Amino acid sequence: MASQSKDKVLIIEDDLDVREVVRVCLDKEGYETCHAADGLAGIREFYAQRPALVVLDIGLPKMDGWEVCRRIRELSDVPIVMLTGQSEVRQRVRGLDLGADDYLPKPFGVAELAARIRAVLRRHRITPAPEDEIYTDTVLTVEFGQRAVRVRGKEVALSAKEFGVLAYLIKNAGRVLTQEQILDRVWGVDYYSPDTVKQYISYVRHKVEEDPRNPVLVGTVRGVGYRYNRQF
Repeated sequence: MASQSKDKVLIIEDDLDVREVVRVCLDKEGYETCHAADGLAGIREFYAQRPALVVLDIGLPKMDGWEVCRRIRELSDVPIVMLTGQSEVRQRVRGLDLGADDYLPKPFGVAELAARIRAVLRRHRITPAPEDEIYTDTVLTVEFGQRAVRVRGKEVALSAKEFGVLAYLIKNAGRVLTQEQILDRVWGVDYYSPDTVKQYISYVRHKVEEDPRNPVLVGTVRGVGYRYNRQF
């Protein structure tokens, strides 16, 4: 299924063979591509090209993929798909904490890469929050456009995925969301395990709850999922 909108994809990959395989695949899918062979060049291309999505290798010269991801996230929520030979769970979690949207270990199939890019772009475009949309109750204030969260008036810092989980719960306040629904909205259900949701719920609770061991805001509905309990 080819892209209909000629979205631009930036490929940041130092391995010429891998870069060329990815480029040819995405060209055939109908994307416009640009590329860089090291982290510093990747940052320059990102600012110059303003792509719709970044395919980012971890093991880059001059600046590694972790730092490239961090710098992109300082200014933009453009989707990032990470490529790496490191398949350990801790490496995936690190990438997610830095704000990556998906994670594909090498070697990978080009059809799978293309499918993941389509899925990430689709999730990214689903009902984006208006820049001025604000949620508030007696405990939390969330400015969706600015990705800002205040707990009892004090600003707290959330990673991109922590914010995604909290925002999804808040937009469905009072409704029980299953782990699979949260996975599908924030990560993509086909790749991550339900343990990912449990872990990130814990992260969120430690940042917004007065007592994370006895949560009031982000509740667990045993055997079903999680629910945000609006405070009046």
